[in-house]
Amino acid sequence: MSRRIVGPFNRVEGDLEIKLEIEDETVKSAWVNSPLYRGFERILNGKDPRDALVYTPRICGICSVSQSMAAAEALAEAQGLAAPANGRLMQNIILATENVADHFTHFYLFFMPDFARPVYAGEPWFGDIAARFKAVEGTAAREILPARAAFLHIMGRLAGHWPHTLGLQPGGTTHAIDRAEQARVLAIVAAFRRFLETRTFGDALERVIALKSADELRDWALRPGPAASDFGQFLRLAEALSLDKLGRATDRFLSYGAYRQDGGHLFKRGVHAGGKNAALNVADISEDVGASWYARSGGPRHPSCGITVPNADASDAYSWCKAPRLAGHVVEVGALARQLIDGHPLLRDLVKASGGNVANRVIGRLIEIARVVLAIEDWTRLIVPREAFYIDAEMPAEAEGAGLIEAARGSLGHWLTIRKGRIQNYQIVAPTTWNFSPRDSAGVPGACEQALAGAPVRAGEKDPVAVQHIVRSFDPCMVCTVH
Repeated sequence: MSRRIVGPFNRVEGDLEIKLEIEDETVKSAWVNSPLYRGFERILNGKDPRDALVYTPRICGICSVSQSMAAAEALAEAQGLAAPANGRLMQNIILATENVADHFTHFYLFFMPDFARPVYAGEPWFGDIAARFKAVEGTAAREILPARAAFLHIMGRLAGHWPHTLGLQPGGTTHAIDRAEQARVLAIVAAFRRFLETRTFGDALERVIALKSADELRDWALRPGPAASDFGQFLRLAEALSLDKLGRATDRFLSYGAYRQDGGHLFKRGVHAGGKNAALNVADISEDVGASWYARSGGPRHPSCGITVPNADASDAYSWCKAPRLAGHVVEVGALARQLIDGHPLLRDLVKASGGNVANRVIGRLIEIARVVLAIEDWTRLIVPREAFYIDAEMPAEAEGAGLIEAARGSLGHWLTIRKGRIQNYQIVAPTTWNFSPRDSAGVPGACEQALAGAPVRAGEKDPVAVQHIVRSFDPCMVCTVH
């Protein structure tokens, strides 16, 4: 038996350390540590409630719109506001643009370069993968960075700038667009769609999202267009390396529901476990600090009454991340969770066969790119220029609100309490807080900790490549984790 600390991880936003217990070239146990405390929740105490729209996006420069949207939702609930149709469409487009860009960046720049490592030099697919995906030097980086930059022009046109926009507000968006701007946004989406259909998938997005089973996916990937695509290359190496057997976690999934529309969501809200969906009871969410460097608060607490007081001397602690739980259970969040809960047949079939794992998380993310880009086109066409994009209301002196949304990496919640016109309490549970939580007071490991158990360690490896794949399959954003 040996122990090893892995980290910091390159290409991961923020600080992350993982302690591994290794026996017989296999990870037996893992402890995930978020070593950086930032204190945004403490900073917000006593501020004007509207200041949340300024402060919370600064939690992260990658998913700042997600933080903006969650803050706007919490304030909207506190104010009793519902954005007009145009405002909601614009909010969806802005949030979806950031989420798609995150998925796109993760696949090309964070995840795939690991397969160009020298450890894989003997694999028959290595030459093609290294030429395409090697960090900095591969052809993919030269192609996708301009495509991503052009796609993010949507942010400038609809939100003013990115990151840290103030364009998202509780009552809609501060910017209204006309027909000409509507056409420009559609042109930007069309150009990005062409890249996806030419390079990422090698097929029309409609045919990609219509895939219903693992067998259909396998047959599709053998066709000339998909076989030459970047997704096709991933599917071949995933099969060669048995990535569907790597990184299985809880097989219990959560989604708050993504992109509000018509009284519901584009992707449904709920919980998926045992192959079935169930309704989400938000009251079942709690945060445990049994293994976290925070003052003990009498057991797990719902975020609406959460306490975030740092205590670097807390006993049995090893992380600045809290341990969120749903009805006491560990859950996984992210694109795979969203697609499962929404009932996408391909992801349902894959998870039924092999659970939540490295391969299925990546496939879920790519299927979501295709679905959301099509949705952005639809939402843009539905905007009616010259109708309202924004409404306002007085900020109450006493109120509470919760903003529950889906960021790229999963379920993001903001809980706000206003007393005497100021913020009395503000609590945030980010996606990576769910996925990278430490053990709870009962000693139950978090989702990533569970996923790492059983990972193979090659002889002589200091930074086990299987551990890298598992960690990156969750696409961690550690600065969001502890805010």
